[in-house]
Amino acid sequence: MKADTAPSATGGDPVCTPCAHGVAQAGPVSLAVSRVARLHRAAAGKLLKGLGLYPGQEFVMMHLWEAGAVRQSELIRAVDLDPSTVTKMLQRLEQAGHVRRRPDPADRRAVLVEATEASCGLLAQVEGAWGQLEERTLAGLDGSERAELTRLLGKVEVALDLPGRG
Repeated sequence: MKADTAPSATGGDPVCTPCAHGVAQAGPVSLAVSRVARLHRAAAGKLLKGLGLYPGQEFVMMHLWEAGAVRQSELIRAVDLDPSTVTKMLQRLEQAGHVRRRPDPADRRAVLVEATEASCGLLAQVEGAWGQLEERTLAGLDGSERAELTRLLGKVEVALDLPGRG
């Protein structure tokens, strides 16, 4: 009896044999969305790195610039990230002078988070970076195609956000 062995790094028979049309063909839109999301996030990361930000921190800052001071728990819900991830982001943003955390005067157990005046310069830079990212992302599309893509992605977002679908 032959012992099971893993395929070598240079080739060999696959362990599992996908159906004739391939696994990705079962979800071509999901594959395309995943690829585009990965490339978009990488492009955003390069632009943000130049601003001293890590990917995702811009969403925290955008929320704070728009909402003003909010409880940390509300911020976590708003950006829909793991609490430990948001805490680490806030530590880095606080060290960089972009956010300030303080006890909530209405509930001393809660923490308020707010953008600092020093972050206002960063706001213009993030807007510029997002504008560059938008142009790069949509470079091959005309105005009507851009509008249609935005409309369709909105419908996809609603479908994915429906209760019981995630």
